[in-house]
Amino acid sequence: MSLILGISAFYHDSAAALLRDGEIVAAAQEERFSRKKHDARFPAEAVKYCLREAGVGLSAVEAVVFYDKPLIKFERLLETYLAFAPAGLRSFIASMPVWLKEKLMLRSLLNKELKKLGDGNAPPLRFAEHHQSHAASAFYPGPFDKAAVLCLDGVGEWATTSVWMGEGSALTPLWEIQFPHSLGLLYSAFTYYCGFKVNSGEYKLMGLAPYGEPKYVDLIYQHLIDVKPDGTYRLDMQYFDYATGLTMTNARFDALFGKPPRRADTPILDAHYMDMARSVQQVTEEIVLKLARTIHAETKADSLCLAGGVALNCVANGRLLREGPFKSIWIQPAAGDAGGAVGAALAYWHEGLRKPRAARTGDAMRGSYLGPECGAADTRATLDRLGAVYEELAEPQLLGAAAQRLASGEVVGWVSGRMEFGPRALGGRSILGDARDTDMQRRMNVKIKFRESFRPFAPAVLAEKASACFELDGASPYMLLVAPLAQDQRLPVAGDARGIERLKQRRSKLPAITHVDHSARVQTVHQETHPRFHALLGAFESLTGSPVLVNTSFNVRGEPIVCTAEDAYRCFMRCDMDALVIGDFLLDKKRQPPWQGGGSLAEFEPD
Repeated sequence: MSLILGISAFYHDSAAALLRDGEIVAAAQEERFSRKKHDARFPAEAVKYCLREAGVGLSAVEAVVFYDKPLIKFERLLETYLAFAPAGLRSFIASMPVWLKEKLMLRSLLNKELKKLGDGNAPPLRFAEHHQSHAASAFYPGPFDKAAVLCLDGVGEWATTSVWMGEGSALTPLWEIQFPHSLGLLYSAFTYYCGFKVNSGEYKLMGLAPYGEPKYVDLIYQHLIDVKPDGTYRLDMQYFDYATGLTMTNARFDALFGKPPRRADTPILDAHYMDMARSVQQVTEEIVLKLARTIHAETKADSLCLAGGVALNCVANGRLLREGPFKSIWIQPAAGDAGGAVGAALAYWHEGLRKPRAARTGDAMRGSYLGPECGAADTRATLDRLGAVYEELAEPQLLGAAAQRLASGEVVGWVSGRMEFGPRALGGRSILGDARDTDMQRRMNVKIKFRESFRPFAPAVLAEKASACFELDGASPYMLLVAPLAQDQRLPVAGDARGIERLKQRRSKLPAITHVDHSARVQTVHQETHPRFHALLGAFESLTGSPVLVNTSFNVRGEPIVCTAEDAYRCFMRCDMDALVIGDFLLDKKRQPPWQGGGSLAEFEPD
């Protein structure tokens, strides 16, 4: 038996993943255990979990593989400061002590942390390059024996966009675009300008875009980014400060668009920022499509795999599936830095040890259900300790009761099976509601998630019924594709509302999951990967005739997705959920004793 441990850490979204003979046994982000969103620290608890899941100690691990090469990243940092000198002095002074004390000594730091988890010894340490880790996470677990691979993110060591060719167990780099020219950082610059957190709020920008108009597309192309017909690009760095400064954009950027960045604590009511979001979203989609056409022409591949933070832009992914040249695409569900832990381990297994890929049907991510499970005995003990009132039901009765509550308009917290790896809740740690309910989006946003009212919710739909509800040709198990609603699901929209006023217009028979442009970020639920969640949707359809539920992550604003039964109960008691299911246990909010556990939204930083 060969065990390989992959680690991503020290930048954002640290994670650990464990391979056993090349198969993914477990993977989890540190934030789920530490309860600190996007936790970047060494993933000690995630590593412990992976080892527990495999039933081994650290001494059984053959090698630990880190997901990037800090010395090359430090080289890029120094060369950038020299190229832009004397600009960036403040940033240089702020960042150098961290590098000199910690990140340059990463091998020592990793060995020190690993020794704490074992018997005082650490397994051999290996390093993969950042985009190599992304590419490996996209290709090796994917369903294709041969595929082109596109990685798009902010920046790794130098690469910001990279193209690879995967065939069998070989993954060959073809070409890359290097820092400071970055589609991911362009998108993050607009995220910052519109008042959201970089490396966290990009999905908010994507959700805001349909409320606006693409007024600034031409201005972006004329001044910010020069895009060639093949999709390659260069940014005009005089408008950006991210290379050497302490912010993403500068006064020249503000002057170009006529307003300063939105303050994060102000309401998102100004149409200007909605138009900015729509404009950069359109530019991003157009560049992704141009790149895909070039890659297809160069590689002649039928299939494309995607990873990197930009691969989480499910609107661009949806257009790529519908309009792009590839017959099929597959996106790593943990496409950001967390997925680098899986990729680093797989890169070492296949490229370092030259091990072949196993023959299989479908992908190797197991539905992304790679985290810990809430066992019945532990859950019962936790609920008893917390003084919770619950029923323990056999599965048929539990599914029937949960479906009945959902059909009657209740919001149900749903903890079932193993926790998801990656940013999406996929029925393992979800909050569920009736997609037909006209008030469900408002209620979930304001009283349960405590987040901005413009944010859309995603549908979970029985895979075999998806094409009846959405214009989607194929599966979308990881909620990474946006698709239009089927025409017969749409309703005529009266009036000509603009901006946030469009929220008040009912536009479909599934209003809780229909965005203002008649789109939805779809999750197709498959009996093979999550039989219980599939059965719940089936029970709900039997009662209502609808195979669709609202599915949002089980957390409140600024909180990581819940991991344990205690996390779930605490979140349940602090917000306006009606019922909670944890495994075979059903809890009714009205029967619970007053919450004495303390805590509030204040303990989580706004995201």
